[in-house]
Amino acid sequence: MTHRHTNRSTEMNLMNENLARVQMSERLGEAQQLRRGHHLARARRLSRKAEQAAQQARLALARVL
Repeated sequence: MTHRHTNRSTEMNLMNENLARVQMSERLGEAQQLRRGHHLARARRLSRKAEQAAQQARLALARVL
């Protein structure tokens, strides 16, 4: 009877460890997606700023000519 109880305890511990491992993996995946989203948003902002700077340069050149 004790041997069976020990096996069940071990199985429960392994199940809990596996669950924790899966949850941690999911959280890491979510964090990576957030980082990619933030990176993409920053790249878009910088691209917009570069486009605005190019437009201003074209306007300044047009005024000179």
